[in-house]
Amino acid sequence: MKIVVLDGFTLNPGDLSWSGLEALGTVTVYDRTPKEDIVSRIGDADAILTNKTPISAETLAACPSVKYIGVLATGYNVVDTLAAKERGIPVCNIPTYGTAAVGQFAIAMLLEICHHVAHHSDAVHAGRWSSNVDWCFWDYPLIELEGKTMGIIGFGRIGQRTGEIAKALGMRVVAYDAYQNDAGRAIGSYVDLDTLLKESDVISLHCPLFPETKGIVNASSIAKMKNGVILLNNSRGPLIVEQDLADALNSGKVFAAGLDVVSEEPIRADNPLLTAKNCIITPHISWAPKESRQRLMDAAVSNLSAWISGKAQNVVNP
Repeated sequence: MKIVVLDGFTLNPGDLSWSGLEALGTVTVYDRTPKEDIVSRIGDADAILTNKTPISAETLAACPSVKYIGVLATGYNVVDTLAAKERGIPVCNIPTYGTAAVGQFAIAMLLEICHHVAHHSDAVHAGRWSSNVDWCFWDYPLIELEGKTMGIIGFGRIGQRTGEIAKALGMRVVAYDAYQNDAGRAIGSYVDLDTLLKESDVISLHCPLFPETKGIVNASSIAKMKNGVILLNNSRGPLIVEQDLADALNSGKVFAAGLDVVSEEPIRADNPLLTAKNCIITPHISWAPKESRQRLMDAAVSNLSAWISGKAQNVVNP
């Protein structure tokens, strides 16, 4: 079996092994694949794995040997799943590898907003503490989270993990999700979206990107939020209308934002959030701890192995 990995660098920049895939066939790994090289690099491969390299209907028509598509991520919008289904090609994603890491990162952004740890450490190393007339100093308001309300939009695995950590910090957790379950009720209370917007001191986005969730944070929804709310997003960038959030940050309606995703990645130099007040932006790294990436690698191998054995799993286009 010929296996081609079209963009393997972000998953494995050198600290993991491709040996699991190599046990299943002849593997060719490309760090990145430009659009113009997709068809030639796939060639006569039986199985292809992609993270962000698009697989279109035209690509599949030009590569008739492809029988399996593995997505090295949870989101699979880079693949024309309908075209794949029409050709009898299963598209398999990896749904659960990053739960712990992404939940942890959401809280990490929140704690940085609350304490500005990096800034104050830099200030100490620059000599400001040793030359200070008082025994302590701080440059930003410091925020205690206990007793405040965390509102989570999208209360699936990652949203619930984020809620568990928030609850451990003494926060009240409320959640908005179309699908309610007992696991969620054990962590917080389900409420309607307007109630969540009205009552939350912190709002964290963990919903998938669907037509109904695109732009869910916009001028209208921001107006319903508390003055001084904190907003977190390490789910999908287009959940936010970025100019509306930038305006709210600059006016002070939103106190601060912690974002690990934006609408276009890599971020455009003219993105209005780059110059907005109190806006932390990180380069889509919530998913990237080595432990999380190893789970992703193991799941990718498991998906391909299951398909080879005739029992395909995690198929998103059944």
